[in-house]
Amino acid sequence: MTRVKRGYRARRRRTKTRLFTSSSRGARLTQAIAQQKLRSFVSAHLDRDRQKRDFRRLWITRINAVIREKWVYFNYSQFIHNLYKNQFLLNRKILAQITILNRNCLYMISNEIIKKGESPEMIKTKFPGE
Repeated sequence: MTRVKRGYRARRRRTKTRLFTSSSRGARLTQAIAQQKLRSFVSAHLDRDRQKRDFRRLWITRINAVIREKWVYFNYSQFIHNLYKNQFLLNRKILAQITILNRNCLYMISNEIIKKGESPEMIKTKFPGE
């Protein structure tokens, strides 16, 4: 029987598979490259989930820092609780952008929460004279 080398189709398939890997050459590594390709897909999927978690943590940290800086509330959790209780439906991403770009807007939001009937012990003043 004559030998069949499978020509350009196999070569094209292998080069497509090699795009997912780094620094691997030779025909004997095809199986290792295929395994590494699967691993890269799994890692990409897990990192997409991780990225969502990391961004949420970043937004929470930014909001908490600004809230505590000017003594608007005791902490982040009280602020978010009162936002939802007073039906200010802003997500954490938007609140974090507000804290970076326009802090006065965040202070206006917190003042609206306070005006809607929150108890005075919620508000924390830095010094009695301020």
